[in-house]
Amino acid sequence: MELTAFARRVLLTPDLDAKLAPPDGPFTDGDPGGPVRVDLPARPEDLVIAPRRTAPAMTKGSSLRQVEKRALAHHIMANHELQALEVMAAVLLAFPDAPTAFRLGLAEVMRDEQRHTLVHARRAAELRLPFGSKPVNGWIWAKSRAYTSVLDYLAGLPLTFETRNLDHTLEFERYFIDAGDEKGAAILRAIHDDEITHVAFGLKWLRHFKREGVSDWDAYASHLHEPMRPAKSVGDEFHAEPRRAAGLDEDFIGRLEAATR
Repeated sequence: MELTAFARRVLLTPDLDAKLAPPDGPFTDGDPGGPVRVDLPARPEDLVIAPRRTAPAMTKGSSLRQVEKRALAHHIMANHELQALEVMAAVLLAFPDAPTAFRLGLAEVMRDEQRHTLVHARRAAELRLPFGSKPVNGWIWAKSRAYTSVLDYLAGLPLTFETRNLDHTLEFERYFIDAGDEKGAAILRAIHDDEITHVAFGLKWLRHFKREGVSDWDAYASHLHEPMRPAKSVGDEFHAEPRRAAGLDEDFIGRLEAATR
């Protein structure tokens, strides 16, 4: 399946099943076309991005012992994963001249985002909160509108949002275990392991695109757009080990930890 056709289906088709459908055959990149940008992703009516401050906030800690709060957490996380998928599709369309190896690798990450959206949505539905029954925010999508280069994307999504999820997935895995929800905890652990590979993908291509002699940290920090900043890539707790597993060096990890204090 042509990458551009896959990206268009994900980004411009409102039907959720179509957005989350696996690609039709192996990926090819023979016809990337010209750059295309859209203001908002096409979505079904019940998942249209809601006005600011109207979507429910994430719940944490002991509140997740309530089944309805865990359902809401899955609902919110499904929307986070869906936004990440849509942003990746937008990057494929906005930067058709990026190296084919990068574009093919990004499409493989998109397969994971499709799966993550599905598992969170299905678990929310099992807990009696169908995906789309609550308003959803567009924070991740909104921040992506500032990306003017592939480096902006790498700094903003894999090295900030997905790096933050290295912490969040471990935090919520523990919350769900404390609540006796082993199935929910297993979902979070599986996504955590995928996020390590996603951060590694972002780091690999940051190193490819950055100017010679510029450190990983300086390349990363210089491609964040306000209000994004390095501290946004850390959850409520800082976990260094998954960052090491993704390939971040000790200078980067140390600077990031210092930036959160």
